[in-house]
Amino acid sequence: MPVLFVGHGNPMNAITDNPFARGWKGMVEGVPRPETILCVSAHWDTRGVRVNTTSRPATIHDFRGFPPQLYDVNYPCPGSPEWSVEAARAVSMTSIQRDEDRGLDHGAWAVIKWMYPGADVPVFQMSLDTSRSASFHYELGRQLAPLRDRGVLLVGSGNMVHNLPLMDMNQGAAPYSWAVEVDGLMKKLIGSREHQRLIDYDDLGPSARLAIPTPEHYLPLLTVLGATIENEPLGFYNEQIDLRSVSMTSLKIG
Repeated sequence: MPVLFVGHGNPMNAITDNPFARGWKGMVEGVPRPETILCVSAHWDTRGVRVNTTSRPATIHDFRGFPPQLYDVNYPCPGSPEWSVEAARAVSMTSIQRDEDRGLDHGAWAVIKWMYPGADVPVFQMSLDTSRSASFHYELGRQLAPLRDRGVLLVGSGNMVHNLPLMDMNQGAAPYSWAVEVDGLMKKLIGSREHQRLIDYDDLGPSARLAIPTPEHYLPLLTVLGATIENEPLGFYNEQIDLRSVSMTSLKIG
């Protein structure tokens, strides 16, 4: 299976048939039907790493201040208890805790609903541990990589550039120059497989520190990259800065 990183951005993208949603649909064209989807999302951050093991994950509306129709969305996909246990077993670097109650946050369902609108592919999530380093999350991806050969589609959901305090909700406003700079640099480093520089993102300069003020939206990218090997095909989607400070850039590798 390939691996995907999705820039999910504004929760309203879950119910807006816009170019971003169409880009997410295009990412799975030609991809064999997965046995299951393993999503690592910016919106599940725990002490220690966890997997959710429920067979019927609830649709979590983990945001506020949006129109009622967004809270009405339900993505009734099955969970994947067996595969969540397999994923936990694949990781030897840390103990993976099992969470029997947690559903899917909007970093997962808001994008997967466009890829698999029939809600007929099982989905489970693995959490971030933002008390751990960027290299920890990259290595986590390396240990999950063998699941790809067994039909597991690994999806990272976050944003390469994500500065929430500096967002501008006025549509059409020009992106910040530093956001454009860092988005372009990230794509260049991904294309040349300079993964160590991406892991050491704090060393990329002041623009990168503006672009990534907190790690949670960036770490899913590193987990996905850790699960790849050299010379796999790479495609970029949704190459746009939204709301002036959020990169919607998404990618498929493999």
